[in-house]
Amino acid sequence: MTNNSEIRPFRIEVSQVELDDLNDRLARTRLPRPAPTDDWEYGTPNSYLSETVDHWRTKFDWSAQVNRMNEFPHHLTEIDGQNVHFIHVPSQEDNATPLLLLHTYPGSFVDFLDMIGPLTDPVAHGGDASDAFSVVVPSMPGFGYSTPLAGRGWTMRKVAETYDKLMRRLGYDSYGSHGSDGGAMISRELGLMNPEGFLGLHVLQLFSFPSGDPAEFEKLQPKDYAALEHMKWFQSVGGYNQMNGTRPQTIGAAVADSPVGQLAYSELFNNFGDGTSLVTTDQILTQVSLYWFTNTQATAGRYHFEEGRAGHEPAVNSARTGVAVFADDFKSIRVFAERDNSNIVHWSEFPDGGHFASMERPDVLAEDLRTFFRAPR
Repeated sequence: MTNNSEIRPFRIEVSQVELDDLNDRLARTRLPRPAPTDDWEYGTPNSYLSETVDHWRTKFDWSAQVNRMNEFPHHLTEIDGQNVHFIHVPSQEDNATPLLLLHTYPGSFVDFLDMIGPLTDPVAHGGDASDAFSVVVPSMPGFGYSTPLAGRGWTMRKVAETYDKLMRRLGYDSYGSHGSDGGAMISRELGLMNPEGFLGLHVLQLFSFPSGDPAEFEKLQPKDYAALEHMKWFQSVGGYNQMNGTRPQTIGAAVADSPVGQLAYSELFNNFGDGTSLVTTDQILTQVSLYWFTNTQATAGRYHFEEGRAGHEPAVNSARTGVAVFADDFKSIRVFAERDNSNIVHWSEFPDGGHFASMERPDVLAEDLRTFFRAPR
């Protein structure tokens, strides 16, 4: 791949051959022998897989989803030898705030499709022109169309450095960032870098944990102890962290040959089956289909592996920081978060929604972004 700063238009297309192959594989689905109880205790249950595969084959309209994705302007560019895919929608409003929207795992740029319109054109959605954003929605290297993944060592810090270069290439000398999951970690890395003109980070999670100092617990409230219990549960069902962190190519091989494997391995969309997820079946299948057609499970999972070997020293983020905690997500605990992030100026909590709030409660999240970025900086 040659090194250049060209920005090229891109359009999502999937051939009929690829569609026929997927349909053939789905028609020949072989489910595992069922668990003793047909629920989520042992992992993704057969009943869910059977029902969702039937929906995938008979009701899900991939073409309609592609048309919706292609409503937005997609681009490709190369940064330090890495192909980077992104959506870029400049607002027509003067003085719009440039904003990176950074996706989850196992999500993608699709996480934010429902938010682009309200953020870039608030007037058309009943808002104020002064709240407009110009949005950039990149695919993490190794995810979706930011492929192939160039070499190794792709940590969240390296992605943050790549995104800063992307924003400068697009002509933005200042910008803010929002993210969930991996996107939240990249946003915090941007905060640690604090590049010139950085306006702050707004995240759904700050992954701060107890240090072992008993004094920390003296400040905890009852809801914080409940959050600790939820955190323990979240870790107990997140087996993909261990698998991706140790053998990403092994699970990548299994998933690359089975669309149902890709569906099952994406159980986080269902909040591991705890009944709280508001993500719809079509939203899940859009994400799973995107991973399938781009064959990116192995490279997406590699971040857990690389992060586990990066040897980062703990550091305090002093950039302006906002947090939106949704009820059914990983629970950020403010006492720990403020230890690791010294400039938290905004903290909001919501009664429902979760890890994928951009798909579950896009209007609520968009308003929280407006509140954070309109405040005095």
